Amino acid sequence: MTRSPETDAAKGRSAPDGGLDAADRAIVRATQSGLPLVPRPYAEIASITGLTEHDVMARIARMLDVGIIRRIGAVPNHFALGLDRNAMTVWDVDDASVSRIGRDIGALDFVTHCYHRPRALPVWPYNLFAMVHGSTDDELQTKIALIATRIGDACKARDVLVSRRILKKTGLRLAA
Repeated sequence: MTRSPETDAAKGRSAPDGGLDAADRAIVRATQSGLPLVPRPYAEIASITGLTEHDVMARIARMLDVGIIRRIGAVPNHFALGLDRNAMTVWDVDDASVSRIGRDIGALDFVTHCYHRPRALPVWPYNLFAMVHGSTDDELQTKIALIATRIGDACKARDVLVSRRILKKTGLRLAA
């Protein structure tokens, strides 16, 4: 039996090889600058792409499942929220403990993202990164000190990279 694109689209399937077909690409193009700010964003995407709302949701779910789309989430403007003191804290922690420590630090309510990255020795010894936000310098320093206390003796070195402005946050963009 031969599968047709129309049958695949109706069943929420994408390209047989797991990649993007034309409908998937249309969804990505329609959402790459963010979801429409309307009560039913998937219905809006459906009207833009010529698919049904159900097809859009099924295709997005599939792309999330296979890792084509990593996540769907809000990207707040911390400065507009009054959190104009922002710092990426970087930590050199024992590789055997980095996952456990990262989960602990990432669970703190003032850490917006925390992740493990490979070191770039000899220049960059840090393998754990945690973004911290505050409304004053003292608040920011208090939060960084709390992280240092939680990491304890597992920390061999650390640094703080302070943000002075918002950098444009974008991912990969598909051409039209």
